Amino acid sequence: MASDSKVYHFDEVAQHKYKKDCWIIVSGKVYDVTPFLEEHPGGDEVLLLAADRDATDDFNDVGHSDSAKEMMEKYYVGEVDTSTIPDQPNYKLPAQATAPQADQSSGFVVKLIQFLLPLLILGAAFALQYYSKKK
Repeated sequence: MASDSKVYHFDEVAQHKYKKDCWIIVSGKVYDVTPFLEEHPGGDEVLLLAADRDATDDFNDVGHSDSAKEMMEKYYVGEVDTSTIPDQPNYKLPAQATAPQADQSSGFVVKLIQFLLPLLILGAAFALQYYSKKK
């Protein structure tokens, strides 16, 4: 890495989100991973999906090896002005307690059918057996 590395605005980096031109941001650093797309063990889609946003959390969540982190250095192109990175939405799954009543009642109906259907089939079998013996 050069000490006089270029500083990019987030919008500049986000424009490089294609298979023939792919840059990612990890820990405030910008990497041109275009030549690595075909070699990436997780496939090129993983890198392409991370191209127009800050991929730091995704990168850290995977738990890359030290050799993978060293390999990144050859793709380094500069720094990103972190003040230009937009906030990423924080997705949360809705709590189970807030499930609508319709879901609970439909669950009851399904359990009732699961209980009654075998009884109805059993009753029909006995009825057929009873009427077939009479004839």
